[in-house]
Amino acid sequence: MKYCKNILETIGNTPMVQLHKVVDELPCIVLGKVETFNPGHSTKDRMALKMVEDAEASGKLKPNGTIIECTSGNTGMGIALAAVVKGYKCIFTTSDKQSKEKFDMLRALGAEVIVCPTNVEPTDPRSYYSVAERLNKEIPNSVWLNQYDNLSNRQAHYASTGPEIWEQTEGKITHFVVGVGTGGTVSGVAKYLKEKNKNIKIWGIDTYGSVFKKYHETGEFDTNEIYPYITEGIGEDILPKNVDFSLIDHFEKVTDKDAAIMARRLAREEGLLLGYSAGSAVAGLNQMKNELSPNDVVVVLFHDHGSRYVGKLFNDEWMRERGFLESDLKVADLVRNKKDKKFIGVQSDSTVKSAHALMKDLDLSQLPVLADNDMVGSITQSQVLEFILSNPLQNSDIKVHEIMSQPFPIVPLELAIKELNKYITKQTPAVVTKDRSGDFIVITQYDIIQSM
Repeated sequence: MKYCKNILETIGNTPMVQLHKVVDELPCIVLGKVETFNPGHSTKDRMALKMVEDAEASGKLKPNGTIIECTSGNTGMGIALAAVVKGYKCIFTTSDKQSKEKFDMLRALGAEVIVCPTNVEPTDPRSYYSVAERLNKEIPNSVWLNQYDNLSNRQAHYASTGPEIWEQTEGKITHFVVGVGTGGTVSGVAKYLKEKNKNIKIWGIDTYGSVFKKYHETGEFDTNEIYPYITEGIGEDILPKNVDFSLIDHFEKVTDKDAAIMARRLAREEGLLLGYSAGSAVAGLNQMKNELSPNDVVVVLFHDHGSRYVGKLFNDEWMRERGFLESDLKVADLVRNKKDKKFIGVQSDSTVKSAHALMKDLDLSQLPVLADNDMVGSITQSQVLEFILSNPLQNSDIKVHEIMSQPFPIVPLELAIKELNKYITKQTPAVVTKDRSGDFIVITQYDIIQSM
């Protein structure tokens, strides 16, 4: 019979998948090392188990002990899996910028989660580093694994991830691309690959608000580089011992927005539901397209699964609040967000005076003009007022069709909002669309502003 004795034996040997649409501007083959196939759905399972086993071997972690770790979620998941199998208690400190889904999953595995503020110095007693260190001193029979400076982290990737990538590409890999956080993955894999072929390029993906890129290029730890960012899992405001800068050929910074949009593209265009750092890695790779040639074989490592981010990256409202979905908004989104969808028009043979009264009563600044059920024109509040004020004694019998303008343009639901500027002008303040049931709906400038 073929089976695993426990869940920990399923760690590693993750598949490699070729990317297509999200890298269609690149001249070379791009392969994704999909680490979400690990049982904890991230690459951190590898180093988590290694740190636990090395702590056991050294005698620091004793039976019935407590494992303490500061984590953005994924390392905690890997440690929690090991702790469940081996019988340890877990306490994790994490930052308040991490997704709620990560906290919930850690608690589901029996761990205690302490959420600390993000925007404090690492040495601040409230930071998730400092709280972990303090708990380790206070709790008997406990060990703080400290993934940032624990070299078991990068040794795990040197022993497993690096050899897997080499074997899966039959040694043809020319570039390795990965987001850099604790530094264990990039440094462990880089060490192994460069021992096999010193010409392999290692590109680390960084984020704005992190110190890595400037430190790598200048040797200066510049605190001015440090500021809040949204991207999870990569970038740091410290220099972890696991980051071997001598093995990294280049750091590429990626914005929060570009990373988020690319993560969503990976899901929709490649069928890969991945996390924030995967979006950063692929976006960063695309930024480096001019450095690649047709003979290159690029491997991008995907850290974790998109299920950690369903309330963030894959939530339209969250994305829209941060201005990340601006280019993706469509007329259908305006219709969905419009509170009053009732279509109101005025018949072409109605008087201008009655049209003015209707606009005044309903607080409308424009109206479609109808002949039976067909749209034949349009009128605006300023148009009606100008006529009434210019003809105070002659407006009682004048019909709407005598002063109306061209009908409002009809646009499809799938039209991108950014394309509406081709239709909405000072002279044409609205457009009309049809909802899924075929009913007309007027979209105004006010609707666009409200939705944005």
